[in-house]
Amino acid sequence: MTPPVVQSLREQIRAHIVEGIVSGRWKPGERIVERGIATELQVSQTPVREALRELESLRLIESAPNKGVRVRNLTAADLEESYPVRAGLEQIAAELAAAQLAEDCSALTPHVTALYAADHAGDSAGQVRHTVAFHRELVRAADNAVLLHTWEGLGIEVFTALSIRWLGTVQQSYAEEHEALVEAFLRRDPDIGLLVKAHVLGCAPHA
Repeated sequence: MTPPVVQSLREQIRAHIVEGIVSGRWKPGERIVERGIATELQVSQTPVREALRELESLRLIESAPNKGVRVRNLTAADLEESYPVRAGLEQIAAELAAAQLAEDCSALTPHVTALYAADHAGDSAGQVRHTVAFHRELVRAADNAVLLHTWEGLGIEVFTALSIRWLGTVQQSYAEEHEALVEAFLRRDPDIGLLVKAHVLGCAPHA
C-alpha cells in the first residue's frame, strides 16, 4: 500500500486559507490578517507568512505596504490566463503518457465514476475534487517530475474551484468529457495530445 501523504504545516495552513477564500469566508478585496490566522490555528506567524507568500505567487492574494494582505479581485479574464499554459502542459503530458495509459487507465477511471455521481448530485465540490484529481493522475502518468511540479505550481485546484463557485462556470458533462478522454487513451488515438489540449481550453471561464 502507498503510505498516506503527510502535509507540511505550511501546506495545511495554505489549504485552510484557500478553503476560506473559495467558501467566501474571505471575500474579494477583504483583508487577511496573518496574526489572526496564527492565533486561530495555534501556530507561529512564520508558516502563515510562508503560506501567504505562496498564495501571492499564485496571484490569489495581493499585498501592499501599510495595507497588509488582501484577497485579489479576480475576474474571469484573470482566471482564464492560466488555461492556455495548463493546456500546453497537459498536451505534453498526454503524449508522454499515451503508451502507459493505453495499457492501464485504472488511475483515471475511479474519478470518472465519482464525477458521474457528483454531476448527478450537483455536487460542485466533488466536481472540482475529481476533475483536478483526474488531471493530476494524467500528468503524473507522464512520469516527468519537472512537468508535474510545473503543473501543480499553477494552482489548478484553486482556480478550478473559483471558476465554478465564483463565476458560476457550468459544465453539465464533467463525467462524460473525462470518460471520452479515457476512451481515447484506450483506443490509442494518435491525436490524444490535441484532444486533451482542446478539453482543457474548453473548461476555461470566459470574460
